Amino acid sequence: DGERLGEVTDPGRRPAAAPASARQRKAEDSSESREEEAMSDGQDWFSRGQRSGRAPARPKLNLTQQALPWSEQYKGKANLHVFEDWCGGAVRHLRKNLHFPLFPHTRTTVRKLAVSPKWKNYGLRIFGYIHPFKDGDFQFSVASDDNSEFWLSSDDSPSNSRLAAFVGKLGTEWTAPGEFTKFSSQVSKPLRLMSSRRYYFELLHKQDDRGSDHVEVGWRVFLPSLKFEVIDSSYISLYTDESALKMNRVEHIPQTLASHSGSHLWEAQQDEHGADMLKPDPRDTFFLTPAIEASRVENVLVPCAYSPTYVVKDFPIARYQGLQFVYLSFVYPNDFTRLTHMETENKCFYRESPLYLEKFGFYKYMKMDEEEEDPQQRAFLFLSPDNFLEDEEEEEEGVDSPEPTDPPPEAKEKSFGAVPGTEGKETLPDGEEDEGRLLASSKRARALSLQPHLSVPIFGGKAKTPGPSKPAVPREDKKPRKAQEKVYVTRLQPGKRKAPAQEPAFPGIFLYPKPLKKVHLRSRTPQKHPVTSGKLRARRALPGLLALGTEGLFSRETHEDTSPAPGRTAATTDYNSSEATRSEGMRVTSFLKMSETTASQQEEGKGQEEEEEEEEMSDYSYEAGELQQSWLEDSINWQRTFSVSSVDFELLRSDWNDLRCNVSGNLQLGESEVVDVVAQYMEKLNEKNGGIYTLLRIVNVEKRRDTARGNRYLLELELAERGQRTVRLSEYVYVLLHQGKQDDSAEANAAGPALGATEPPPGTWSLLYGKPVLCRPLRLSWKQDVMVHFVVPVKNQARWVQQFISDMARLYGATKDPNFNVILVDFDSDDMDVEKALRDARLPRYQYLRRTGNFERSAGLQAGVDTVEDGHSIVFLCDLHIHFPANILDSIRKHCVEGKLAYAPIVMRLTCGSSPREPNGYWEVNGFGLFGIYKSDFDRVGGMNTEEFRDRWGGEDWELLDRVLQSGLEVERLRLRNFYHYYHSKRGMWNARSKKPSKD
Repeated sequence: DGERLGEVTDPGRRPAAAPASARQRKAEDSSESREEEAMSDGQDWFSRGQRSGRAPARPKLNLTQQALPWSEQYKGKANLHVFEDWCGGAVRHLRKNLHFPLFPHTRTTVRKLAVSPKWKNYGLRIFGYIHPFKDGDFQFSVASDDNSEFWLSSDDSPSNSRLAAFVGKLGTEWTAPGEFTKFSSQVSKPLRLMSSRRYYFELLHKQDDRGSDHVEVGWRVFLPSLKFEVIDSSYISLYTDESALKMNRVEHIPQTLASHSGSHLWEAQQDEHGADMLKPDPRDTFFLTPAIEASRVENVLVPCAYSPTYVVKDFPIARYQGLQFVYLSFVYPNDFTRLTHMETENKCFYRESPLYLEKFGFYKYMKMDEEEEDPQQRAFLFLSPDNFLEDEEEEEEGVDSPEPTDPPPEAKEKSFGAVPGTEGKETLPDGEEDEGRLLASSKRARALSLQPHLSVPIFGGKAKTPGPSKPAVPREDKKPRKAQEKVYVTRLQPGKRKAPAQEPAFPGIFLYPKPLKKVHLRSRTPQKHPVTSGKLRARRALPGLLALGTEGLFSRETHEDTSPAPGRTAATTDYNSSEATRSEGMRVTSFLKMSETTASQQEEGKGQEEEEEEEEMSDYSYEAGELQQSWLEDSINWQRTFSVSSVDFELLRSDWNDLRCNVSGNLQLGESEVVDVVAQYMEKLNEKNGGIYTLLRIVNVEKRRDTARGNRYLLELELAERGQRTVRLSEYVYVLLHQGKQDDSAEANAAGPALGATEPPPGTWSLLYGKPVLCRPLRLSWKQDVMVHFVVPVKNQARWVQQFISDMARLYGATKDPNFNVILVDFDSDDMDVEKALRDARLPRYQYLRRTGNFERSAGLQAGVDTVEDGHSIVFLCDLHIHFPANILDSIRKHCVEGKLAYAPIVMRLTCGSSPREPNGYWEVNGFGLFGIYKSDFDRVGGMNTEEFRDRWGGEDWELLDRVLQSGLEVERLRLRNFYHYYHSKRGMWNARSKKPSKD
């Protein structure tokens, strides 16, 4: 609507607005054209491809062709499916829901096509049959808050349904209850129906968190004079009876063009998302590359003891304080885990306070360039009384006046004295207009210093004060100074020309919320003069301002970067913050103190004050309805340029576990450091293997920093073996900073068996004392085929349990890795048969445990781990609402080392209405509930605390972390790409009880 209005009211925008308006007319098409599209080629309302100019290819749809058997008992109701916990007001937002349309939160029925649950952030799918009461042409209309769509089939087959009417598609359109004719798209074309048949219909509705939620469908015989009547129970029937079916039984649910299982994929293709993490990365599929033979990397580096100083074994840790002893790893190359698309709302990555950024932005990183100014409009400050154009007789009056006055004859004949601080320089001869010299003089004048005893409130908003310089030395041939010297401000006049009348350069600087009384220092009528180039202009001169160039003192914030000199008034954003003006309640527009304003000058201004008071009221008053037409807008310097230095904000971060910023990604590792370590390793690798390996790509390098003893690196390199076969290398290396021969040898002997022939002689360690050594850390190697057990406790979460099982099956299909196991601990779920779902899924292996009683997460996890017999396998304590990347198994194995490392990947929590293809959300920097650890280490630390966390959850992960750290294990903490936690509320979860809804 705004763009269409612009076409009419703004002719200048018409050519540019035409394509935009055309696109909007396409998006907001009428119901007739939308129906024609749906009937012709099935593209119907899926018109998101129009934005990019091309329609993406539609995936193959498995639509329901044959209707289910129908019974007369189905009459009087329609099927209702509810999808909760999903934001947005458009039907297309509903289609992006992961569970739509097969796995709703609730399956029930409704008696008429008018529903108002009085709830928020939900979507409805109502479907069934319509039975016309007579033969003839019918019109249908839909009304809703927010968007809705009404689909109708030409018979009883769901696959033949087409869009008949809809309310909006952007999520911002809505109607009042019973308002059936607000939009043209609400009313369908006349449709020929027969009373002897039934017609499949489908009603989709999406409600956000605002408004009075409702959706209703009306119909009428095709007579324009008739009103639409809501379709009630007499003319509808169920599609099928779902009352006896489990929630994971979905074969009976009809799939149509309006609602099909691939809709969330289809909708996600239409909108491009700004998350960098969605771009492909070699890390995501590197696990598919064949691994290098283990014998090729054995003994490539000399072994060394691995005992980092940050391990807190046997250190007393208070409850929940283990969070403070977890450190982050550095990553190379950039894995784009920083949530740049969320920094519009959260700028914590930059460390500045949100209040500071809101007020000042990032201007402190910018240095504005010097602006080229007209030297004839420069302002000068003269500290010597002999450098004034005015004589002594006019000092009281002329100096205080900002208004242009003709200088006396003797002043016209004088040359200007040198600017203080520039003695020894040549002054300008009479009548000469040397612009270059004037410009140089003006720059020297800006370096002028004001002595502390000269209290001159020269203001200018945020303007900075000129830097200090040497005090001025009075000329000998001039009159002596007075006891307390004043500062006189005047304008440089080249030559003997008569100074033309001009308006002051600061007419609009005093912008009061309400006009106050003015005290005129001089009541002469100002003369007209072309306005000088400045930042602020107004329609009328404000008496009392000196004719000071706006590009001089006032706009100094873009030129100078010095602190205010003593004796000067501090710059503030309020241009009128002088205590003198506030206490007197009047407007004093002068650089001089109010005490220097004489009573005679105040009386002289009374006459003019009464003239101007009325029109002054609306100059800049918040009480005025609108500004006068004669008010001039602030001028904008579009040519302003600035200088900036390259700033690496990553250098400001540390490996401390930052619990405050949830949008920053993994720490970035410097390229030079990586290249140095990789080059040394490749040299050693080829030295052992005869130079058969060539480095193709550095896929991933992870560094754990220990400035006291040395840094640990995980090197993942893509290599070419003999120029033919591509292999992957994924090994831990250690850059050891030696602290002494005796300590290292003792640690090495304590860490494992004798090193044998591979151990360098003691003399080698002594020679390398104090130098970093690239070595192989003892007992720090990961197993590429170790078994991983996913342990998940569940209760009555059918849609999420089915989704988890499907994700595990897809993981197996993508990796073909048989070495993982799914352990589901079921607390008496009655909404689905969990064991049957596991049996039907294509999983390499699974275990099903059934427990009775209320849901207990700690007890469920412990029961699942207890079923694992092999202590040398990994258990991954998991959650139900997780989306796993394809490399999750590889990532868990790499970061779990028995006796050394446990793994706590950081998951990204999706916000309401977000999906893995549109990942809006934040990193769960505080959560440690997703935890990988070897079974032997899990048993050694005591397992889950099932006593304290019997009937509650929340905090059990932090308590486990405390004990893991105290046992001497490191906890690897990394943000894992494409690792998401789905948004969900706690409604209907676990042991929650629901109260009956009110009848009103």
